[in-house]
Amino acid sequence: MDKSTQDMKGQFDFQDSGKPELTRAQRLKKKRLIRRVIFICLCLIPLFIWLESSLLNADITLPVSSDILIFGVINLNVILVLLMLFLVLRNLAELFFESRENILGSKLKSKLVISFISLSLIPTILLFFISLQFVSTSMDYWFNSNIEISLQNSLDLAKSYINETKDEVDILGAAVEKNILQMHAKDAGPIELEKNLEILLKAYDTRNSLSFSLITDQRNKIFTVSSPLLSAQKIPPVLQATLDRVIMNQERELVTQDSPAGDLIRRINHIHYSWAPTEEVFLVTTLLIKKEQLDRLNYISKGIEDYRQLKYLKQPFKFWLLIVLLIVTLLIIFSAIWFGLYIAKSITGPLDKVAMATRRVADGDLDFVLEKESNDEMGLLVDSFNTMTSNLNASNAKLADAHNALQKSSMESDDRRRYTEIILQNVEAGVISLDEEGRITTINRFAEKLLNISADFFLGRKFSQVLPPEHAAIIEEFIAELTITGKPSVREHLKISILKENFSLLVTFTRLENEEGKALGFVLVFANLTELEKMQRMAAWREVARRIAHEIKNPLTPIQLSAQRLRRRYPEILMEDNSIFDQCTNTIIKQVDEIKLLVSEFSQFARMPKINRAPADITTMINETLFLYKQAHGDITFTVTCKDTIPIFSFDTEQLKRCFINLFDNAVAVLPEGGIVDTVLSLGNDGESVFIQVCDSGPGIDEHEKLKLFEPYFSTKKTGTGLGLAIVSTIISDHSGYIRVQNNSPHGTIFTIELPLGIKRQV
Repeated sequence: MDKSTQDMKGQFDFQDSGKPELTRAQRLKKKRLIRRVIFICLCLIPLFIWLESSLLNADITLPVSSDILIFGVINLNVILVLLMLFLVLRNLAELFFESRENILGSKLKSKLVISFISLSLIPTILLFFISLQFVSTSMDYWFNSNIEISLQNSLDLAKSYINETKDEVDILGAAVEKNILQMHAKDAGPIELEKNLEILLKAYDTRNSLSFSLITDQRNKIFTVSSPLLSAQKIPPVLQATLDRVIMNQERELVTQDSPAGDLIRRINHIHYSWAPTEEVFLVTTLLIKKEQLDRLNYISKGIEDYRQLKYLKQPFKFWLLIVLLIVTLLIIFSAIWFGLYIAKSITGPLDKVAMATRRVADGDLDFVLEKESNDEMGLLVDSFNTMTSNLNASNAKLADAHNALQKSSMESDDRRRYTEIILQNVEAGVISLDEEGRITTINRFAEKLLNISADFFLGRKFSQVLPPEHAAIIEEFIAELTITGKPSVREHLKISILKENFSLLVTFTRLENEEGKALGFVLVFANLTELEKMQRMAAWREVARRIAHEIKNPLTPIQLSAQRLRRRYPEILMEDNSIFDQCTNTIIKQVDEIKLLVSEFSQFARMPKINRAPADITTMINETLFLYKQAHGDITFTVTCKDTIPIFSFDTEQLKRCFINLFDNAVAVLPEGGIVDTVLSLGNDGESVFIQVCDSGPGIDEHEKLKLFEPYFSTKKTGTGLGLAIVSTIISDHSGYIRVQNNSPHGTIFTIELPLGIKRQV
């Protein structure tokens, strides 16, 4: 990289679009420059407001719609001027900034923009002033005084026509009134008067729009003579208010009324009419101004009003046209700047792209390809660059393939390792692996649970340091045996004690070797056979109990019947030895009953009923069971402690109640002088099982008796059959649970029952 390239890289970076990316300091400078442009444009707003207020004369009275339209158009154009001015100044400011910061291509852009502005600005300014002078001259010609005088004369002429019509109606009405008075003086009748008015109508009706009417104060017509045009029209009656004013003022009234045919000019005056002495009579002289004539008059009036409004808007229109010309001028300047920037970009663009592509290749993007836009020297440079990146990409692809193959192999190894770990964690056997130096490398979940240890504490440490001495001695014996005999593995059946619990384990100890026969360590696999052996013994004892019950039950009944028969038949014969005879027969009957009870227990143990699960509350069931014991054994304290809220789950209520009765009976039996029996309920750590502990404060159980405690026919009581706890163990096992026994502290016994909250399939 040469010095110029380094300088360029130090000043700015390149974006993916090929446009230089400014540094943080340059971006701040550019923002400050743009803010100055915005400030200048904002400062021009008060100037435009002042010009607008000075041009819009406050004395002008225009319709609201015209005011809103003019105000909106002028302000819209002002906004456009400010927008175009901002765009022009912003582009010039950016160009100035790029030139000052020596950004790539800025000098060429400046030269092209100055050239295009120079070429377009001179004719644009010339055209601007010519257009402005032309518009000003034209508007002065449109709004000269001669046109306004002509329009005013036309309006005055139209108004004089209306006034002449009113004068004509007044004169005709006075003449007719005089004629009626003359006819009245001659004692002429109504018919003669009407004929006389018809003659006057023909003489005076030059417009064919005249009528004479005599009406009463109730607006009832006496008679009417009118021209054919008015006869064909629907003429509205005279307003009653007008008649009242005529009577009150005793002078004639000139009024104008609208009608479908046009305006009616009417003269109403009160006359003396002897033929209707009881009513007030009025003479109504009517002359029609036709609608066509009124329309022409309104058109002239509206025209001069519009002309005056336009004259008032002369200066605002000049200002608006000035703004439009200014917008066009700024648009031409902006177009010149934009076109100059566009031409400069077409020249500097390929160079920017090459610089950007070089940077991307340096960053590791070897797939980037420049598009060839021309066949000149720049196109040759692009081809050379693409060839270079293609060669680099091919080399990089080979390295990537090798890396991917290695990574894939590593991932497969990791997958196999994780799969093996999953199998180890879920297998129903304990697995512990050791290296050659005796350090523990693997402990699965089953081993943690059975041995009650934590893998995090044991991993990486020697087994002799963390395992109990008796357990470490077993492993040392296995290692010694494999070393001496050279066998690959050793299998033994061991009985060991873990946390005062006895377990029967099938242990396999194997030496680990790789494909080359190199020793890698040892693996210890052990299966818990405790429950399996217990179930096998239980099945065997059930078979024994079934056969014993079958063999003993048959002769018991005849023996009992024979003894009872002897007591009934021979007491009188054996008078002297009657007491001995009676004692012997009672003994036979009593012993037979006891043997029957024993046989019944044998049968019950041999044929345990199938459990019938149903949702129930185990806490309530235990409290109900203890209620009778609390009443019967007042010297013993029975308590129930719930450490957690035990949910309702499915179990056989009768069978479990039988279990707890047996446990409570045993607790009562070892407390002849009173004591405490505490039943503690809690949930397991996983929340999927419930633990019930029956704790007594009795003498406890010897360690050597714990292994046989749940086996049939083993009892610590002299009168016991040895089937109670065996039946309890069977019921708990049928519920997929476990029962354990341990000593209480400081003395006594704890029976712990573990039951799953969900139904599990029995194996």
